[in-house]
Amino acid sequence: MGQHDEDNEPGSPACLMHEFAAELLPRPRGQRPDWPAVQAFRKAKRVELLERRHALDVDDRKRYAQALTERLLAAVDLRPFAVLGFYWPIRGELDLRGIARGHIEAGGAAGLPVVVAKNEPVEFWSWEPTTAMQRGFWNIPVPHGRRCVTPDVLVIPLVGYDAEGFRLGYGGGFYDRTLAALTPRPFCIGVGFDDSQLDTIHPQPHDMPMDVIVTERRVLQFGR
Repeated sequence: MGQHDEDNEPGSPACLMHEFAAELLPRPRGQRPDWPAVQAFRKAKRVELLERRHALDVDDRKRYAQALTERLLAAVDLRPFAVLGFYWPIRGELDLRGIARGHIEAGGAAGLPVVVAKNEPVEFWSWEPTTAMQRGFWNIPVPHGRRCVTPDVLVIPLVGYDAEGFRLGYGGGFYDRTLAALTPRPFCIGVGFDDSQLDTIHPQPHDMPMDVIVTERRVLQFGR
């Protein structure tokens, strides 16, 4: 398993770790918690946040997705970015595919992330509303044909986030590896539920911060 990995699945099975997540991290003075402690903390918080997310009904998700879309488009002008990388919603994520459709209608292009090898950066394959889809890694839908594009801007789903712009994902490290490999680095927009904010994710050297985080209630911008 790679150094960045926390789990080899998009989420962890339900457990009771989140009930004592705050106690998982040692806090010796002047020292950062070690990586195994951070992994345990993140795994527990991931379970907690995913359980909360799955408790939302479909109507609430649709309402939040609409509110987030409006805030994102008001805060970030996507038109200067030729290629938009976005995601296919899974596991209760907000469905923001309308942003990609709108970007294409405005003359831009869009691509979906595709896992081509474990512990490697993802590729982005060209997508249009009429694109035929197939099941990829973790059964996530991906374009049927491999036409690689390089995104200039990314809309990245969050399981959780902190006030410094760091993202808690599913633990596979795919986005961190991908952002580290892309030159120039695309503009990164993290999207998720407002109540998924953490005091900190205890960022590590491999963690890649977002440029902007958008929720259904607000926009957090970071000067980087």
